[in-house]
Amino acid sequence: MITGMTSTKIAVSLPSELVEQAKRAVADGRSSSVSAYVARALEEQTKLDDLALLLDEMLAESGGPLTAAEREAADRALGR
Repeated sequence: MITGMTSTKIAVSLPSELVEQAKRAVADGRSSSVSAYVARALEEQTKLDDLALLLDEMLAESGGPLTAAEREAADRALGR
């Protein structure tokens, strides 16, 4: 959990397999609790969402995704 962040208790339904993975992480000492495991997963997803938003903004500012010709030129420049 992020230091200084307050906690709110919620109820969620998760696939049994994911719950078992979280419990194994706790049993293996990779997480202090199932709640901490889930919180860390949510933090990581938030980072991915923020990155996706940033990339979308950068693409919009730069004229959009690369064309096929631009990709080929980039691949050639990178020796691919």
